[in-house]
Amino acid sequence: MKKKLSFLSLLLSVFCFGQQNSSSQNLNTTFESSNGLKTGTYEEVIAYYIALANKFPSVTVYEIGQTDSGFPLHLVVIDPQNKTQEKTSETFSKDDRNLLLINNGIHPGEPDGIDAMMLLFRDFAENKIPVPKHTIIATIPIYNIGGALNRNSTSRTNQNGPEEYGFRGNSRNYDLNRDFIKSDTKNTRAFTEIFHWLNPDLFIDNHVSNGADYQYVLTHLFTQHNKLDGELGNYLHTSLMPQLEDSLHQKKWDITPYVNVFNEVPEKGFEQFLDSPRYSTGYTTLFNTLGMMVETHMLKPYKQRVEGTYELMKTFINIADADASKIKTLRKNSFEKYKVGSYYPISWEVDSSKSSTLQFKGFEGKMVPSHITGAERLKYFREKPFTKDVVYYNYFKATDSVTIPSAYIVPKGYWNVVELLKLNNIEFVKIKSDSTISAEVYRIKSFETVKNPFEGHYLHFKTEIIKSEENVSVKKGDLLVKTQQPGVRYLLETLEPAAPDSFFNWNFFDAILQQKEGFSPYVWEDIAEKFLNENPAIKTEFETKKHNEPEFAKNWYSQLDWIHKQSPYYEKSHLRYPIVRVGG
Repeated sequence: MKKKLSFLSLLLSVFCFGQQNSSSQNLNTTFESSNGLKTGTYEEVIAYYIALANKFPSVTVYEIGQTDSGFPLHLVVIDPQNKTQEKTSETFSKDDRNLLLINNGIHPGEPDGIDAMMLLFRDFAENKIPVPKHTIIATIPIYNIGGALNRNSTSRTNQNGPEEYGFRGNSRNYDLNRDFIKSDTKNTRAFTEIFHWLNPDLFIDNHVSNGADYQYVLTHLFTQHNKLDGELGNYLHTSLMPQLEDSLHQKKWDITPYVNVFNEVPEKGFEQFLDSPRYSTGYTTLFNTLGMMVETHMLKPYKQRVEGTYELMKTFINIADADASKIKTLRKNSFEKYKVGSYYPISWEVDSSKSSTLQFKGFEGKMVPSHITGAERLKYFREKPFTKDVVYYNYFKATDSVTIPSAYIVPKGYWNVVELLKLNNIEFVKIKSDSTISAEVYRIKSFETVKNPFEGHYLHFKTEIIKSEENVSVKKGDLLVKTQQPGVRYLLETLEPAAPDSFFNWNFFDAILQQKEGFSPYVWEDIAEKFLNENPAIKTEFETKKHNEPEFAKNWYSQLDWIHKQSPYYEKSHLRYPIVRVGG
């Protein structure tokens, strides 16, 4: 439920804020009062925004949904045009303006955005900086509340401040920036509610990086432009990103693409990070929202990182506001692209035939003997800065694609899938009566599975399928989900089993991978012999297989199992993907 804070919670929060500040009117942050050494606690941050909302009618604080921590998720909106006394989700309106949603504290050990946004919202409210005319700014103050409450000073081994910070895992130890498709956490479900309510045109997620050492305080990770495709992707790649880089350079805040290396020197060249839908910007891209992660550099002082994040936010907002009309038009047009019968790419790889050149500002690094292990270790020498041309591979090409069907049919028994379709504003109708239709059916040909658990799952990958046209029984109450709707990309990325972040690969359908009925060999031997005699073509195939495959010929059980799988006794549900495609 979307609502303003209750009067009691307002009083309690403002009292809490007042205990830490001489007055509720004192809008200095913990970051400022500590001279950039500390970050605010969860309680301080929420109380700060409530105090801001009490003082300035342009600021509204909402509670939306619950999180795994037991606390509601907060959303703060600044909108000078909305000054009504009672501001609720029902009265909120974008009034044909764009909206930028900024997420903070998805990893609370990376709190730069938490503090920067408090400063930015205050400066907007106090008119210290111009408020955008065509863009509403909304922020989630702290997304991972459970992680923010789990404060320490040691878990960010590589990081230079602040003195204390939160933990990466949430209250159930999930990394929330891997949860946007599977939605195992209440946090993600609350975020999804916010996202679809606001329908943001632009999205920023604030982080801190940990890959290499270099001169930059700021790096950016825009959504991969080939994935956005068409005019929207071209605008991001050739206009929005260069404008941001040039503007920050003029302000003495040089920025470079996210340095995607591990234990390697960047000057060897590096690839753009591909944000699949499990990540925040990969998820928001499915709804044609222009996305960017900010990655400040972990080794720079905390004060400098927060100030850089503040300047980046302000600069991005100015550019987005100047281009508001263009962004709105491009985004609107992008929803018209994905037509029935057209091809949609579901997996990508770096296109090594294309690249860009970065004027990269780094530090000399080389491998030297380790005093601990005796092996070679990477060491950077900050007294030896350089500026060099570095190859940056920021073009990707599709390695697999599907044609867009007119609809999917989801069996009603898969309530977990139905819940997520509803949560993501996917429209569907329930089939009114039992029937038989012609549909495209998938069977799982092969897949691999990670050896170690990953965010609560044993994730599948390299999934391959076999397609066939069949007459399919459809039951009353099953869901007919048409693709021609704003969530078409979400449907394709989750319901196509070969897509890297599909529901299949996240284990939603693992029950089909297990055969439920088998055979007793002493019974099946006689039935199998009769079956082969009555089906000479299958018998010939069986004999040929024994002749050509020595291991098969030696394994009596494999032979009986093979015959069983060719027979009517083999269950049709084994390895049969239950969601079917219609049309296209």
